[in-house]
Amino acid sequence: MAEVRPFTAVLFDPARVNMADVVAPPYDVVSEEERENLYNRNPYNILHVDFGKEFSHDNDSFNKYTRARDLLRSWLSSGILKPVDKPAFYFYQLDYIHDGKAKTLRGFIGLVKIEEFGKGNIHPHEATHSKPKSDRLMLTRICRGNLSPIFAIYKSPEKRINKIFHELKKRAPFIHFTDEDSITHSLWIVSDIKEIEIIKRELADKAIFIADGHHRYETALEYKKEVSLIYPHQDGTDPSDYVMMFLANMADEGLTILPTHRVVKDLPSDWMERLKDYFEISDLRIKNVSDIIKKIHGKEHTIGLYVDKKAFSLRYLGKDLSELHPALRYLDVSILHNLILDKIFGVKDVHYEMNPERIIQMINSGAYRAGFFLNPTKAEEVEVVALSSLRMPPKSTYFYPKLKTGLVLNLFDYSFGGEATKGSQMLEIGSKSLKKFP
Repeated sequence: MAEVRPFTAVLFDPARVNMADVVAPPYDVVSEEERENLYNRNPYNILHVDFGKEFSHDNDSFNKYTRARDLLRSWLSSGILKPVDKPAFYFYQLDYIHDGKAKTLRGFIGLVKIEEFGKGNIHPHEATHSKPKSDRLMLTRICRGNLSPIFAIYKSPEKRINKIFHELKKRAPFIHFTDEDSITHSLWIVSDIKEIEIIKRELADKAIFIADGHHRYETALEYKKEVSLIYPHQDGTDPSDYVMMFLANMADEGLTILPTHRVVKDLPSDWMERLKDYFEISDLRIKNVSDIIKKIHGKEHTIGLYVDKKAFSLRYLGKDLSELHPALRYLDVSILHNLILDKIFGVKDVHYEMNPERIIQMINSGAYRAGFFLNPTKAEEVEVVALSSLRMPPKSTYFYPKLKTGLVLNLFDYSFGGEATKGSQMLEIGSKSLKKFP
């Protein structure tokens, strides 16, 4: 069974900072322009730690990771960051508008015992790339902590935890602010023993699916292995044996999954001839880019294509993916990647883009040849793929809204209560040596 536990989080003091100015989106969705804006917005913005700058004079002992560590120490020393007074779960609510409708995403942040994928109740659903993992691993080594929660989902039709949310809404949240996207973020600290037990029981027999943060989970697993090699006699209750997660119930209606579209530089001139045996191809005759999305919306196994300043829909006829597992065979992302891009066109260089308007601009400018538009992957499809121990192609899902980095920090020297030990060692586990920082 999945083990969840409360922990002593480190939080920004909302009396000392404007919370909207110090939190940030997950580092991997921050553009270069947004990165600079967040750096300049506030000297305490978490991005200075989570996604610091690199300089030409950096070396093994002075770099973006050691600067991140030093910033955390400074903010803790000055009281800008403070540990809570006892272990707790952190109930997090995001109120937002999507497609003109008001929605609420609810969940709680806690620690989850790390398991090997396929050997327990924690399941991935997407393939990952190695480079982001190496960056996140070094940051974990030096800063000794989780700076942002992994976004995970579970299914509980009973919705027992919603009763706690109902009671929490009777009191003011500890943190409450509205961000630049008009999303309102609220955080309550739950340390009542009875409520903690309700939360633990709710998750005790549930499978957990990684929605967003595969890199961070795999990083936490690798870090756990490194620590266990250095301290082999640990009993499995070290902070490194756990990772911080935001857990949301799939049975609620607040979860939104958006599609990530694909843009390619190469497409043969006879693309239609090559596709016609596998797809019913229709000319969409659009007036603007939003029409592509509208015309494929909700249509099963249908992909939009923009090429030569014309739009088409491609309805899959069900051929030539028999080698794929049934859980993957009829996913739109599998049809696009495994059949269209790999088998039919042999395209390897794929660019990912959320904004349909931006895709049209990229193609009309001549920088790219064609764009493929997808319907969103369903939460039920994520569940089936994950329980089958399979992986979708990268960026098959975009869970919205994004959780804020910096809202809750899990620093290992505080995780299980009490203040950090003076002079506690910050570990950097290098490929050849173990360096200890005073």
